[in-house]
Amino acid sequence: MKATEARLTAALDRPPADIRLYLLHGPDESTAMAFAARLARALGEGAERIDLDGATLRSDPARLADEAAAISLFGEARHIRITTAGEESLEAVEGLLAAPAAGNPAVMIAPTVKATGKLVKAGIESDRVLAFACYPPDARNAAALVAELARGEGLRLIPAAAQRIARAADGDRAIMAREVEKLALYLDAAPDRPQEADEAALEAIGAELVDGEMGDVVLAATGGDVGPLLEALRGTGPDVSPIPILRALARRLTMLAELKQAMEGGEPAEQAMKRRGVFWKEQAATAAAVRRWTLPDLQAALMAARRTEREVMGAGPAGRVVADAFLLRLARRAKR
Repeated sequence: MKATEARLTAALDRPPADIRLYLLHGPDESTAMAFAARLARALGEGAERIDLDGATLRSDPARLADEAAAISLFGEARHIRITTAGEESLEAVEGLLAAPAAGNPAVMIAPTVKATGKLVKAGIESDRVLAFACYPPDARNAAALVAELARGEGLRLIPAAAQRIARAADGDRAIMAREVEKLALYLDAAPDRPQEADEAALEAIGAELVDGEMGDVVLAATGGDVGPLLEALRGTGPDVSPIPILRALARRLTMLAELKQAMEGGEPAEQAMKRRGVFWKEQAATAAAVRRWTLPDLQAALMAARRTEREVMGAGPAGRVVADAFLLRLARRAKR
């Protein structure tokens, strides 16, 4: 069935026995991962998690139903997380829904499937599935989302503080939630003892990534400037989340690919950059980057950036190291 966010979060926090699958589709993979984490928290620290992906289900469709019906060796709670799922997972989902028993809930993250596709349709038509579309919030909705997350932690955020967290998170719900949690801990806030949070409190916990620093990282990585990249990474500080940087990088790689395609089609570089709103101070670096990259390499780099974002989310405290290593590899590739 199609779920509202309220219905989804209520089910994730207290999983009902009749829901076998939480189908999280749509392009905002970060939000989907945050929802998946809620299910894990609800089942407790000792819960066992089985990790599958779309490729595994394509080669072995029966695996999902088998894992859903399996009993943990030591009797702990158990759940299944499927990442990078696509339409190739349809047969596995159909098997799960048709199985006579399935005691372990599954959450499926399917960022590339369309809302009109067969996988989503199967989920909506079944009363054993909660299907929810995850889309990145726009600037206004992001600030409202931060305020909502803050209320759940016992914080009364002033509007400027909510907007600042939303900008720093670059629309990433997981980062918003983490910054709100940090702020609540700092102020000792809770639903039964609410506290007001202003920009001074945000300064104290460092909940912002300066746009200039993030831009320097992205420009250096795509321009093949290893030295400036290392300097820019040092400037961001050790506690800054790499997710906004990787997302900014993905946007730049997408723009470079569009410019490359336009210029190979005969459009003058200056006209192509003006039409896409390239900031005048970045036009020289952008033109140089377009000349440096081939279109297939840009497409491959974009896929790698998105894959690295998923790896960072799963790496915990080591995520920053994973991201920095990828950015350095990218810069060295661009330099060659």
